[in-house]
Amino acid sequence: MSDSDVASSADTVAADLPAAVEIFDTTLRDGAQFEGISLTVEDKLRVAEQLDWLGVRWIEGGYPQANPKDEEFFRRAPTDLHLSTAELVAFGSTRRPAGKVDVDPTLSALVQAETSTVCIVGKSWDFHVTEALQTTLDEGVAMVSESVEFLKGAGRRVFFDAEHFFDGYKANPSYALRVVEAAAMAGADCVVLCDTNGGSLPHEVQRITAEVRAYLSGVDLGIHTQNDSGCAVANSIAAVLGGATQVQGTVNGYGERTGNANLMTVIPDLTLKLGVATLPDGRLDRLTAVSRHVAELVNVPPSPADPFVGVSAFAHKGGLHTSALGRAGGATYEHVDPATVGNHTRVLVSDLGGRAGMAMKARELGVELDDRAAGTLSDELKRLEAQGWLFEAADASLELLMRRAAGWDHEFFEVEAYRVSSYHREGPVTPADEVEVSVEATVKLWVDGERIAAVGEGNGPVNALDKAVRAALNGRYPALNRIHLTDFKVRVLDGGSATGAVVRVLIDSTDGEDVWTTVGVNTNVIEASWQALCDSLVYGLLHTTSEETQGDDAQGGGT
Repeated sequence: MSDSDVASSADTVAADLPAAVEIFDTTLRDGAQFEGISLTVEDKLRVAEQLDWLGVRWIEGGYPQANPKDEEFFRRAPTDLHLSTAELVAFGSTRRPAGKVDVDPTLSALVQAETSTVCIVGKSWDFHVTEALQTTLDEGVAMVSESVEFLKGAGRRVFFDAEHFFDGYKANPSYALRVVEAAAMAGADCVVLCDTNGGSLPHEVQRITAEVRAYLSGVDLGIHTQNDSGCAVANSIAAVLGGATQVQGTVNGYGERTGNANLMTVIPDLTLKLGVATLPDGRLDRLTAVSRHVAELVNVPPSPADPFVGVSAFAHKGGLHTSALGRAGGATYEHVDPATVGNHTRVLVSDLGGRAGMAMKARELGVELDDRAAGTLSDELKRLEAQGWLFEAADASLELLMRRAAGWDHEFFEVEAYRVSSYHREGPVTPADEVEVSVEATVKLWVDGERIAAVGEGNGPVNALDKAVRAALNGRYPALNRIHLTDFKVRVLDGGSATGAVVRVLIDSTDGEDVWTTVGVNTNVIEASWQALCDSLVYGLLHTTSEETQGDDAQGGGT
């Protein structure tokens, strides 16, 4: 293909693209069907606030009579939600077969929800009409037409979701078109084409959407895609290329089975790649914050590999990548500026990296590392990672390693030795015999030239060692009261060695504000844990204020 052909193709695409699309979020309904998600009313209100802050146009709140929680949500929304950008939408379905719209409970619930906009779903695949609904095709069309007309008569803006549209169009295009035409003729404000089974591919979606647009001239089209074939995002973009001006999806792609179109990817793809406006000006850089905030609200760990918003989306590990980043910035290996979506570049220091990557990571962590130290540390890191150390997941340990390479060493305490003992009682244990303490640890430390020995008792070796260290320091560092372990992970690195295998321990800690991770590696799980624990305490003390670190003794106090 010549340059002129490429330019002509690009001009054609640009000519067909809408200047803007409306983002319709279905997280509160579709997203709530994701395995592992169970939203309370408070959760739904908080998620809606985040969506409004992001700037989506429509927030589908669910079916007002689906369950008590949704009823309460719609009851509370008018007073508890203060939306500035988005509008709340109530969701339901068409009337029942052979029913009447004025007594249909679903349509009545939509009117009673008192939202200005409603979205109803109806069958557009002849197979579903005759087999699932067990009615005639003419009745299937009438159900759609009469339901839309009734809701319009009640003063509502109406969106019609044509369920299973793409499968229906491929099986019987004339009937699928009859359904969406009936919705449009009855006054539907937007006809949404749904890939309900998630089995369509982008080239099909673009072609069919364009054909429907040509058939329903002047009618706004929307797209709603599932991710069963892994194409939900691509299909949404293909539909916009085919003429859709409303895109439905969810935060982080939550949804039934494999999920829905991930709006955290669709939005920047449309805006940054195709120049299609999706959010109000100045909102795109809120994308990462909203993605992670909603993940916390629904209690589902965010995927680090998610495009644009994942913690690994702009993380660089290989030597060529980090070297180029150091010379020319993110443009060399980053497809967009991370700041545009509220994310940032991360350099992962590993055995794949070199001196340039090491120096960049040091700057990121606020450590002054000259070229010689960076080169030496790079070689040392490769040796350590060959033994099983993993610093890309433990920035706190990496920072301490870098500081030591630059000549720094902490003065909080010096370890002379430690010992851990455990006991186990065979046979049945009566309630009178039960004890909480099963491990005892002794540590010997040097603090300010003083040799101190202390004992700690706990329900495990790490707990006992932690208590022993704190007992030895005996209030010298009040900041320790705020530092505690939040997670502990052990991984066997060479399972072929059975119980003699090397293990890697990762410890997550917090001071109530920041969270950090430290690492230890050894054939002895207690030694690996001790390494990670000591790094955790030192890092925590290092990053507290000097007043906290020195303690109240400087003012004549003490604990």
